Amino acid sequence: MNDLTVSDEDMELEVNHAAVKQHWRAVGAGNLDAELKIYHEDAELEYPQSGEFVRGREAIRASLAAQPDRGRIETSRILGADDLWISELILIKDDRQTNVVSIMEFRDGRVFHESQYFADPFEPPQWRAQWAGQGRRTQG
Repeated sequence: MNDLTVSDEDMELEVNHAAVKQHWRAVGAGNLDAELKIYHEDAELEYPQSGEFVRGREAIRASLAAQPDRGRIETSRILGADDLWISELILIKDDRQTNVVSIMEFRDGRVFHESQYFADPFEPPQWRAQWAGQGRRTQG
């Protein structure tokens, strides 16, 4: 007989995965209220490349609302398990593409720490051409 029991760990995995997907959909739609639902009240949003920390959901809200042009975001891939989730994103702003990696750590069903890393694309080196293909990886 098949056992269709779902463990608490399985449920947490599904809930966290759905929350991350919903978060990036809200970012893409420009829905700040829906975007902020994922954050714990005491969340930290870290930008390691600039050394900035934004502490608290209301400060995160204020900083995002004040951003003059948030650009457009495309989700390439979401990977994770338990309380650690990584999203690979493409930010398109001012006709430029920037690759973004978001690392989210959950506590009590909400993100309590997120680090976002930004990288500009570069031309592939010729020496690697015989092994490397071109194009973006699709979500999977």
